[in-house]
Amino acid sequence: MDKATLYQLKQLQKRLKEQAGAIRKTTIKPALSDEQLFLKAMQGVVPISRAGQFDHPQVPASPWPKLQAPQLALPHEDISDFWPWDELGATEQLLFAKPGLRLDALRKLKRGQYDIEAELDLHGESTESARQKVIVFLDRCVQRQQRCVRIIHGKGLSSRDGQPVLKLKLKNWLVQRSEVLAFAQAKPAQGADGAVLVLLKSGRSK
Repeated sequence: MDKATLYQLKQLQKRLKEQAGAIRKTTIKPALSDEQLFLKAMQGVVPISRAGQFDHPQVPASPWPKLQAPQLALPHEDISDFWPWDELGATEQLLFAKPGLRLDALRKLKRGQYDIEAELDLHGESTESARQKVIVFLDRCVQRQQRCVRIIHGKGLSSRDGQPVLKLKLKNWLVQRSEVLAFAQAKPAQGADGAVLVLLKSGRSK
C-alpha cells in the first residue's frame, strides 16, 4: 500500500472517530408526560369569567317517605272483600280446589301430608292489615318457590260476636289468587279450624 492510500485511510478513520464522539455527546430529551403536554397546550389560555353563571337550585327532599318494595307492588284491588260466596258457617271447614287439580293432591293437602314451608299468623290483625299481609306473604312464598304454606286466621274467640271474621274473608281472598291451587282446613295438630293449609302452584313438586 502506497503512502497516499495510507494517508487517506487514516483521515477517514479520524473522521469516523469524530462523528462517533459527536453522536455519543448527543442527549435524547425525555418524552413529556400527559400533564406537561396539557400545561404546554394551555399556555396563554384565559379562564372564562363566572359572571352571569346560573346556579341550579337543589331539588327539595320529598315530604313523602320512600315505600319499601313490597308496598310498591302491593295490589290492593287484587283480592276483593266483595266476592259472591255463600256465608260460611262457624263450624264449616275451609276447602277449595281449582279445576284440573289432581284429587290425590287435594287429599294429601287435607291429610296434612305436605311439608309446611312458611307460616303467616293473622291474630290481632284488622281486616285491611290482614288482607295486605296475605298478599305480601303469598308473593314471597311464590318467589321462594314454596309449595305448601299455613295461614292462621284464628277461631274468632276474641271477636265482638265470637265469630271467625277473618275465616270467611280469607276464603274469599285465596280463591282470587292465581297462584293458589287449593286450600283446606288444617289438621288438629296443625291448627284445626283456626288455620288453613294452602297449596301453591309455583312451588317445588314433592
